[in-house]
Amino acid sequence: MNNKDIKVVTRFAPSPTGFMHIGGIRTAIFAYLWARKNNGTFILRIEDTDKEREVGGSIEHIIKSLKWVGINWGYGPDKTMAPFGSCIQSERLSTYLEYAKKLIENGYAYPDPYTEEEVEIFRKKADEERRAFLYRDHRPSKFDVWDGKKPLRFKVPEVKRYKWIDSVRGELEAGQEALDDFILIKGDGYPTYNFAHIIDDYNMGVTHIFRGDEFISSTPRFLSLYDALGFDYPIFASMPQILKPDGTKKLGKRDGAKDILEYKIEGYLPQTMFNFLSLIGWNPGTEQEIFSQAELIENFTLGHIQKSGGVFNEVKLDWMNREYLKKLSYEEQEEYITKFIPEDIKSLHGFNSNIVHNITPVIIERISKGKDVADMAIAGELKYFFERPVIDKDSLFFKSSKIPEQDKYKILASYLTHVVSIIENIEGKDFNKEIVKEKIWGYAEDVGRGDILWPIRFSLSGMEKSPDPFVLSEILGKEETIARLKNAIQKLSE
Repeated sequence: MNNKDIKVVTRFAPSPTGFMHIGGIRTAIFAYLWARKNNGTFILRIEDTDKEREVGGSIEHIIKSLKWVGINWGYGPDKTMAPFGSCIQSERLSTYLEYAKKLIENGYAYPDPYTEEEVEIFRKKADEERRAFLYRDHRPSKFDVWDGKKPLRFKVPEVKRYKWIDSVRGELEAGQEALDDFILIKGDGYPTYNFAHIIDDYNMGVTHIFRGDEFISSTPRFLSLYDALGFDYPIFASMPQILKPDGTKKLGKRDGAKDILEYKIEGYLPQTMFNFLSLIGWNPGTEQEIFSQAELIENFTLGHIQKSGGVFNEVKLDWMNREYLKKLSYEEQEEYITKFIPEDIKSLHGFNSNIVHNITPVIIERISKGKDVADMAIAGELKYFFERPVIDKDSLFFKSSKIPEQDKYKILASYLTHVVSIIENIEGKDFNKEIVKEKIWGYAEDVGRGDILWPIRFSLSGMEKSPDPFVLSEILGKEETIARLKNAIQKLSE
């Protein structure tokens, strides 16, 4: 299938097993980008023929996951008007049966005559003789009529060396050891993956197969079935592995791989995940790292998919999410921050939307993802915006204070009283961080910046680490700033 004028059709075909690995989402993204790049069709197909592994609600989970990332499809389980019928394999059993009968008629399929115990004996003997177990070595000379109750096996038409072209890996080949009489339809009437996906790809007109490189070793079996059915080969594109952060092996659940929607819960933006996953195993050939979906579609090529695996770098993911957060409008940032403020903070008497509006740029500068907002709350870095802090008067002194030890509380109280008088004389309409800094800075320079700025900041936040006092004063407003400073003065007088 090398015709450049073909109508490009790609698909993503997950099994409904309840977990959407980022590797699967990355495969879906590449298949989607290639279809969009060529004005083709992207299909979402559900491969649900292994009923033992199926998890209830998984189809809905798959749909939700892909839509969140920003992938849409021309045909799928939620779009029933496909010309080739259902996109759910369990609803296509009659189609597989039709092709199975054709293989039987042409001498390329036969009912499995052996029990599991007999097959295990064959396998054990092969192990003892230190040779690979091949079912075709035990293929019966005569076949019974298939009654649909026994497994149906493929009869390899020709045991030979296969060569094929992979768009990513180039020319590949495998010998006779890769071919065997695999099961087409199981005893329960459901087809195996090896059979069903080839029938579906053919019926759905799929031109390009994007899938993990673990399927390379099975490709000769697929090719032999294509030959037996008289199908043209599609174009194969084997995806490089997504590696754990240290680059030593494929990223799995035990290595911290998460379901894609866990990243949503943690506050990563969908456009971040689409961009980030697109760059694992694909190189645009430039230094650019932030891409819109439209730019990715325009730049995506099969030739730039890497053969080697790509590392899942969460530091880079956080950096990228920060960049996307900065691109949001102020209103979108405020809505985002509000969503991740914990309920115990929202339940505070002093919680209000004006404060949230004011603290939005401060928080956006300090976080990588929404979960960081909750972490700030746990560390006490949010509560003081909405509730006056309980302060210890000794903590109001700068660590390198020049205030004499004798009468130090009285002296610091006088300093803060003067600061209050300065703030009281600022017009409310002019009250902002720049004006407050301008009015207070000269006094701080005269007395000692640390002995003025530190107690102001601590009076307002009660925290050793917080935004500077001028930012805090603007966020809290003139009245609350004065009230908190007077509270500190009262503490110093106790």
